[in-house]
Amino acid sequence: MYKIARNDGPRINGEITSRTCRLIGVDGSQLGLFGVRDALRIAEDQGLDLVEIAPNANPPVCKVLDYSKYKYEQDRKAKAARKNQAKVEIKEMKFRPKIDVGDYETKKGHVMRFLKKGAKVKITIMFRGREMAHPEQGRVVLDRLAEDLKPYATVEQQPVMEGRNMHMLVAPIKGAFDNVPDGDDAPSDKKKKEKK
Repeated sequence: MYKIARNDGPRINGEITSRTCRLIGVDGSQLGLFGVRDALRIAEDQGLDLVEIAPNANPPVCKVLDYSKYKYEQDRKAKAARKNQAKVEIKEMKFRPKIDVGDYETKKGHVMRFLKKGAKVKITIMFRGREMAHPEQGRVVLDRLAEDLKPYATVEQQPVMEGRNMHMLVAPIKGAFDNVPDGDDAPSDKKKKEKK
């Protein structure tokens, strides 16, 4: 019944160091103050473990329960909590300050696709050489993109200059893509293909 000391959970059975404890029965009823040896005997008589559930209380609170079953339940709860956490992915799209209209539309289509999948998108404007003298050109591109994406995304982080790059973070608006049919990301590309 005695187990080796572990670091990853409450102390059980022989690991409990205090002399007295407030004991809680299997059914959750308060049994009162007991010496730890007596509490251990009560747990062993029922074929269960004595688990210290509130070590910082004075005296510590211990409960009679099946520790392996308790640990299993705790692991299941933790797994369910992790499963329900929304994982937000951050994608990145790089633009240049002097971007051509066609390239801009294509990259905007990619940004829309990422947003549709629920990912946040980090928009980066890359400056090279003398382009650094005119950061306002990059800002114009970001403002234009923010305006174009307004029905679908919100600007979560305003444009910020970091070294040779300017960044902006956009996040999708919930429900914005509900009425947009699939394949509507880049209709201009499909029309071009049909003409050929």
